[in-house]
Amino acid sequence: MIERWESEDPNDPRLARSATGLLASFNREGVLTAADVHVATRAAALAGESRDEVRLAVALAVRAVRHGSVCVDLSTLPETEETLPWPDPAGWLKAVADSPLAAQSVVQVADGLLYLDRYHREEGQVRDDLLSRLASPRPVADEPLLEATAARLFPGEGYAEQRAAALAAARQSTTVLTGGPGTGKTTTVAGLLALLTEQSETPLRVALTAPTGKAAARLQEAVEGAQRAPQFTAEDRSRLEGLTASTLHRLLGWRPGSSTRFKHHRTNRLPHDVIVVDETSMVSLTMMARLLEAVRPEARLILVGDPDQLASVEAGAVLSDLVAGLSVRSPEAVAELRTTHRFGGAIGALAAALRDGDDGADAALDVLRSGDPAVELVDPEDEARMAEVERDLITHAAALHEAGLAGDAECSVRMLDESRLLCAHRDGPWGVAHWNRLVERGLAETTGEPLGAGWGHEWYPGRPVLVTANDYGLGLFNGDTGVTYRDAAGDLRVAIAGGGAYAPSRLGDIETLHAMTVHKSQGSQARSVTVLLPPGDSPLLTRELFYTAVTRAQERVRVVGTEEAVAAAVTHRAQRASGLRQRLGHD
Repeated sequence: MIERWESEDPNDPRLARSATGLLASFNREGVLTAADVHVATRAAALAGESRDEVRLAVALAVRAVRHGSVCVDLSTLPETEETLPWPDPAGWLKAVADSPLAAQSVVQVADGLLYLDRYHREEGQVRDDLLSRLASPRPVADEPLLEATAARLFPGEGYAEQRAAALAAARQSTTVLTGGPGTGKTTTVAGLLALLTEQSETPLRVALTAPTGKAAARLQEAVEGAQRAPQFTAEDRSRLEGLTASTLHRLLGWRPGSSTRFKHHRTNRLPHDVIVVDETSMVSLTMMARLLEAVRPEARLILVGDPDQLASVEAGAVLSDLVAGLSVRSPEAVAELRTTHRFGGAIGALAAALRDGDDGADAALDVLRSGDPAVELVDPEDEARMAEVERDLITHAAALHEAGLAGDAECSVRMLDESRLLCAHRDGPWGVAHWNRLVERGLAETTGEPLGAGWGHEWYPGRPVLVTANDYGLGLFNGDTGVTYRDAAGDLRVAIAGGGAYAPSRLGDIETLHAMTVHKSQGSQARSVTVLLPPGDSPLLTRELFYTAVTRAQERVRVVGTEEAVAAAVTHRAQRASGLRQRLGHD
């Protein structure tokens, strides 16, 4: 089914009142928005293209990018929504390929897929750069020493997967290291870095990076924690001393006036010898293209992530494409960790049921009904249980408020990761905005103080916040979290996790964080997680979203939703059109 929008408002900005022909029909049906229509209309006019079916194809390519795909397969669309006035599939793609829009490189047709030119070029660049890197294996200076050190850092059968992955990565230029939460990805990275630094005659320049500030901070903490294991010697630790992690944007070097171009590129490469990218599932096609062109050919690149998680909010599903494509062409480049060490029992069983496929719906429900205190399913129609959920959220908010009033910034930040409410939607009764207001209203009633934007007091002690845009001047990045507290002078300050403290007036792109979307939770964890599943017919309800939400939890998961919603989530896969896996897997 094609996702549609609905509105009864004649002034809805998504309506393109000047649209004609097929563009008008598909806009009225809620398939295209006004933005899709206007881009296609203007591009066709500039190129001298007047055919209705070609303009529709371009609008659908624009829509595809907006929904996270980098291309569109026109031949399959009429099968999904037979009631729409589709052009005749026979010859539709050829008409686009023969149009002035293709001749002028506005769009590209390749392998039966229609692309906007930019994404076709970026996909081709990612393929070419990766294949070039894979053709250049990295020699190891001392093989016997490498094997001996790997045996010491990853002792016994319990570390067999990590040991094999680290050895493979040490011998090649590019490695995709995959695995679910708790499978030892960071342990493998820390051991690999120790192996590589021991092999090098000079200190290695190592970059640890991730798409968001929160994910970067967690990567650094995890690598430092792994080095405290007894198998790491003092010499191992000294070689890795001083490693710091940064966001991809900061690593590549922000350039004013551009969100897709950076200081480091093909003619000004990054200086590092080893680059580790964590949470690669969150990396878009555009960002992967920028990274690959900036990495020196002789540097090692380790891409780490979980391909079962949600893909980037921007276009592309790069990690899953790399795993699928490279597993065909260069299987040695993909190292998968399967054994879970973090989760015990119920959370691990639930995550496995979600990951394992369409047959997992019954298994997931069995785990949720098991009575295990680590997982529970709350029926949203059960008023008593829902009141309990609300009380728990308000209790956590009140504890944050008390810590903020006491001026305990460190405690406040630490408490952020005690509890997390995750939503699929931003708006509506199951959305972030509604639940943030609900918690702030309950907090105001509990404390007797006017708290929250609805009462004219946006900033208050204990307000948890999420940074939603990069601020290079302050060194804050999308995904950073923090808590407001009252300092010794009585002024409100915002303590950012892993960073400094700022006056609220200096913070621009900020959201309240009593609730957050599952997408924005990637790269973070909390001791206890509550997941609000939308109704089963929500287009956002997918296996990837549910899996990502569940695996944010360390000790406890509470799922609020019907059994029908759980089953729908497990069986509905997020579909993103891409040609990268085919282009990687074949000559």
